[in-house]
Amino acid sequence: MSASSLQAFQDQVSELLLRHRSLLDVMSKLGQTNTAAVRSVTKAVTECGCVELHATKQEFVPDIALEEAKEHIKHHVHGELCENCRDAVMNELGRSLFYMSALGNLLGFELEEVLQRESQKCSTLGFFNMS
Repeated sequence: MSASSLQAFQDQVSELLLRHRSLLDVMSKLGQTNTAAVRSVTKAVTECGCVELHATKQEFVPDIALEEAKEHIKHHVHGELCENCRDAVMNELGRSLFYMSALGNLLGFELEEVLQRESQKCSTLGFFNMS
């Protein structure tokens, strides 16, 4: 997503947000929509079955470069989301983005700045960013 379209989306959210304009309302809606996104993925596994999880302990091969380690690490997901589950997950993620944008609007920052800062942190910290 380009910076202009990200800003346009944030501006659109500002225009549309009427009912939950309170900071507390927006924070609680953000939490709720994030939970709904996680729930929609869970339902894809437990109800639909279009994807399966085969989670096990990650085995790390000693004495290899970090780049090579990525090839050995498994993501535990088997299969692909069906059209219905993909649509459900995307809808919930979209709602989360809406309330994330609303939170940025209420606190006076642009999502583009958040994205740039996180990208810079990822570039600086590399593999150690999310440990």
